[in-house]
Amino acid sequence: MAFVKDRDEPIYTISIAAKLVRPPSRTIPASTEDGAKPIHAQTLRMYDKLGLVKPRKVGKNRFYSDRDIERLQQIQHFTQDIGINLAGVAYIFALLEQIGTGETDAMILRVEERIREIAAGLED
Repeated sequence: MAFVKDRDEPIYTISIAAKLVRPPSRTIPASTEDGAKPIHAQTLRMYDKLGLVKPRKVGKNRFYSDRDIERLQQIQHFTQDIGINLAGVAYIFALLEQIGTGETDAMILRVEERIREIAAGLED
């Protein structure tokens, strides 16, 4: 029988999560072996405080699941690559939760395309 990993099981401490949350498509000056710069643990704490991600807390420790890591990567993509502020990210996530997870990826692509269209219109 094959082992199936539960994506919602919180297994990563904040220091490991910070190393795993790397923008998947950006090139950043090398600071780790593969060239991606990890985000600061304090940034993860801020995202938790703002409610953008909800890691499981055991005492004072936070534990992140694979699904949390994916969400953190989305936050980094929205803020660093597209330039959306954290209030905008929270709004996007709220809209996506209303729509449901079935259309999440398609909706993200449509939102990104619309942002590019607006940005191109501003440059003209």
